[in-house]
Amino acid sequence: MPFRRYVEVGRVCMVNFGPMYGKLVVVVDIIDQNRALVDFTGMERQQINYKRLSLTDITIDIPKAASKKELRAAIEAAEVQSKWEASSWGRKLLIQKKRAALTDFERFKIATARSQKAKAVKKALA
Repeated sequence: MPFRRYVEVGRVCMVNFGPMYGKLVVVVDIIDQNRALVDFTGMERQQINYKRLSLTDITIDIPKAASKKELRAAIEAAEVQSKWEASSWGRKLLIQKKRAALTDFERFKIATARSQKAKAVKKALA
């Protein structure tokens, strides 16, 4: 099976390690075989190692070393955030964040609702 995701200018990636874990970034320029220059709205442009990037299927059309203004316009035109939230990967991460933010009582309510549902299904099938 050939690769379908390549490190290229305009590729949207998710940071998988470090203080920016879970944030989306866009590859603005390729520095060398180990590092890329990345940027996104609301963050400073910085270099990051490829090992810390998870490539997504989303790409945007920007020139090499695009300015912050060009990048922001391209991100808004491509609707990157809405595409990410609509993807299965983005939905899965959103669900994980919601579950991590639950309190003990909310987890208890979910567990009791799940057991009640299972009892209702068992009763209906019996």
